[in-house]
Parts: sequence; C-alpha cells; structure tokens
Amino acid sequence: MRNKYIESFENAQIAGKQVPKFRAGDTLRVALRIKEGDKSRVQNFEGICIARRGTGTGETFIVRKIGANSVGVERIFPIYSENIEEITLVRRGRVRRSKLFYLRDRRGKAARIKELKK
Repeated sequence: MRNKYIESFENAQIAGKQVPKFRAGDTLRVALRIKEGDKSRVQNFEGICIARRGTGTGETFIVRKIGANSVGVERIFPIYSENIEEITLVRRGRVRRSKLFYLRDRRGKAARIKELKK
C-alpha cells in the first residue's frame, strides 16, 4: 500500500501532462528543454520507440535513432519529466511485440518497421 500523500502528489504530476497514446514501434518526436548556462532551448529527438516500462510517475520509454556515421543512439525518457516539452507521434508502426531490442542488431533496410494502416 502506498502513502496517500505520495500518491496524491504523483496524481497531480500526471494530471498536468498531455501524453499521446503510443507504444513500441511508433516513431516519436520528443521535444526536450535543454538548459545551457542561463538560457534554455528546445531540441527535438526523433526516433523509434523500442520499449515502454513502468507505471505512474516512474513510467519510462526508450527512443532509438540512427545518428551520424550510422551510429545508433538510444535515450531513456521519463514520460512525466519536466524537461520534456511535448511528445509528438510521427507515425504508427506495425509490430508484434512490446520490446524491440532486436533492432539494435539490425542495420539499414533490415531495421525498418512497416507502417500501421487503419
């Protein structure tokens, strides 16, 4: 059983955020607020969501993108982080599993995910 004060604090954090419905295989654009000295700016990180885990305020998701020189870059984001400006769903992917760690071993066309048509 959780402490009722902690639970009410977590519910207040969750209530203030608008998070789109997404799952593993979807391509996301995460707008991050980055502080450099006394200035702050917004930088986008776009890639495929390969995993989602946890519940409540501790829920996180992993986004993988291919950076410069075909190097894979992964970042773990807490969904309800204050540094996340917004999460945009770019396209839905058609996958059959919830953890796509096998994409780490794939290169080029083998790493593609088909788009979900509705």
